[in-house]
Amino acid sequence: MSYLNFKSEYDRFPKTTIKNHKAFHGYDEIYHELNRKMNNGSVVVFDYYPGVDEEEVYELIKRFNFSLEINMHDIFKDGKTMTEQMKYNLSDDRVFGKMYYGNLVDFIDEDKLEEAKNKIKEQKESVIVYGVGAGLVSHGDVYVYFDMARWQIQLRYRKGMANYNVDNYDEDILKKYKRGYFIEWRIADKHKEKCFECFDYVVDTNAANDPKMISRYTFTESLKQLAQKPFRTVPYFDPGVWGGQWMKEVCNLDVNQPNYAWSFDGVPEENSILFDYDGVTVELPAMDLVLYQPKELLGEQVYSRFGAEFPIRFDFLDTMEGQNLSLQVHPLTEYIKKNFGMSYTQDESYYILDAKEDAVVYLGLKDGIQPTEMISDLESAQKGEIVFDADKYINKFPAKKHDHFLIPAGTCHCSGKNAMVLEISATPYIFTFKLWDWQRLGLDGLPRPIHIEHGKQVIQWDRTTKWVKENLVNATYEVKEEGNDCKIEHTGLHELEFIETRRYTIKNSSYHQTHGTMNMLNLVDGKSAVIEGDFEPFIVHYAETFIIPASINEYTIKPYDCDEVKVLKAYVRS
Repeated sequence: MSYLNFKSEYDRFPKTTIKNHKAFHGYDEIYHELNRKMNNGSVVVFDYYPGVDEEEVYELIKRFNFSLEINMHDIFKDGKTMTEQMKYNLSDDRVFGKMYYGNLVDFIDEDKLEEAKNKIKEQKESVIVYGVGAGLVSHGDVYVYFDMARWQIQLRYRKGMANYNVDNYDEDILKKYKRGYFIEWRIADKHKEKCFECFDYVVDTNAANDPKMISRYTFTESLKQLAQKPFRTVPYFDPGVWGGQWMKEVCNLDVNQPNYAWSFDGVPEENSILFDYDGVTVELPAMDLVLYQPKELLGEQVYSRFGAEFPIRFDFLDTMEGQNLSLQVHPLTEYIKKNFGMSYTQDESYYILDAKEDAVVYLGLKDGIQPTEMISDLESAQKGEIVFDADKYINKFPAKKHDHFLIPAGTCHCSGKNAMVLEISATPYIFTFKLWDWQRLGLDGLPRPIHIEHGKQVIQWDRTTKWVKENLVNATYEVKEEGNDCKIEHTGLHELEFIETRRYTIKNSSYHQTHGTMNMLNLVDGKSAVIEGDFEPFIVHYAETFIIPASINEYTIKPYDCDEVKVLKAYVRS
């Protein structure tokens, strides 16, 4: 069926053009450029983000004929020791671990590190240090960083890639992802952030055997430019057991796939950014921008509160012609801090982009239910003894286009079938305690993880029907903003949540001030809009998420090639 009355122009690969800079494309060009920088006594450093194909890069290394090669695998502690050291943070759970706040060097054998440094001092001819954390040994004469986005790493896990320095090739995908999320990516980002100004070159390794390299100056200049203009991250899409059909049409996806459940479009932790250098496209993790330009991107106030983290995320949940999401609840701040080492939690909301007549959202508890009875039924259902009667315990509200359901942590919720949700939430996105999953298996054929023990400790039992209706369902009212005469509505989020959302219905022009904090927006209605300000005009299309950095003081939004648009804007409350 058709969900649009116009042809979708959704851009799956948004690029930012950087003028007067170049990229080296392919291993031949990279080899010749690096060879030009070297001499017989050069110390060369190839530093990798964990997930980079080391065998692929080694084919490049072999072309140089170095007199001494130092492989970081020989300096790291062995995989078994590393895993034992990570044991507390990895936990026994398939999904949840504890955030690791240490450093990459914690997993290095200090004696071997010193030995490697001494070998370099003694060596008179060319040396290569290569692998994850190579910059810990030396910054060398030529320092090359091989980078990769987290989404690509996840895809490689699915294809059988192991975590760094261990042979867990056949391990549960969720456990591989957990090791990356809670430990590997954290320490790798810390290490990379410290070395930004030391790099001579950065290499995009996201596409197999198709590397692109840019100089440090090009790398830093590109990120500086991006932090001064509107931009989009590169969305990715994934199927799911409950997935729907809406995104196929609207986001120009493969119609032959059974479904698409999720889209992450505006999650810098996960997404990448694309730069165009005279026709060569370079893909970098969006986190590079967050880490290198945090104040310019986030604003002083947000940075002082969250550090170099992007605190808001937008994503899509598509159940159109699909199934209900799992019934779930998110942890309270105190719980996530004590149990998982996170400083803030996954407060969120469901903004309904589209819906069929039978669409519903499950939200909050019914009046008069008994908590012990509900938990007992959930536990019995998990054992397969009964089918959990969600309608007995959970409110069910009709959902129509442009409704907004607020979901502060501790509130039981899920989207029903035949809804298209723009989920607006705080960034700690992994912490979903599933309570009931409608008797389904995951796409891997395994039961989807259920976390009743966690869930029952965070459910807010006083969030019952009357309170939910008054506080969480379409808590919308009109507001005024100086210099803006379009219709502006506060749509959320709840006062317990730190995110403010406003909807702008724009026929002519809408004036916006950032007040020194980044804005995250989505074009929730209308064919396209143009964003104008002290930058090149920026065009967005229906359902696209875009980011306005804090460095931009003011901007306008106008309909483009249509009469009216609606834009939903989210930002961190003062």
